[in-house]
Amino acid sequence: MSVHAFVDESRRNDTYYLAVAIVPPKDLKRLRSALRALLFPGQRELHFYNEKQGRRKLLLSKLVESGPRVDIYRTSCRQGEERARQECVARLTDDLLDLQGHRLVFDSRASRDTFDVHTIRSVLNKRAGESLLVYEHVDSVDEPLLWLADIAVWCHGAGGDWARRAAPMIGSVIRLDWP
Repeated sequence: MSVHAFVDESRRNDTYYLAVAIVPPKDLKRLRSALRALLFPGQRELHFYNEKQGRRKLLLSKLVESGPRVDIYRTSCRQGEERARQECVARLTDDLLDLQGHRLVFDSRASRDTFDVHTIRSVLNKRAGESLLVYEHVDSVDEPLLWLADIAVWCHGAGGDWARRAAPMIGSVIRLDWP
């Protein structure tokens, strides 16, 4: 199954999270339209951290209804946030190759995007010939499907009722530094 993957990050204390929304090609247009329909007039993107609690609940319930799958990679960032991120990016890339991923899209971090590129190329070089994976970094304003990852990872990291509400859209939680 060829899939597209949309990635965002979060950090809670010493835990680093990388969330990836896995979207089959047949669902791309439908989910983008559903996400854009949730914007207020003049609003350019959904960023869960900036939303008020009542709006968060409404947005989350609408997204859960639309049926996306978001996997979460989780590790300690006590040895540095960038190191934690690159561990997650490497594992995510490897897992995406197993899914025959077609496109990998990250929320851009400007000059730090080069770290991701290096990690992805390293994984692809080890599995040469297995994939035609295309990867890129874009601004989240330009790609609504990045908002899925943002919302899911915010809720999962917050725990409690937020994690419970988001649970139907969470596919797997991959813990890289736990047994």
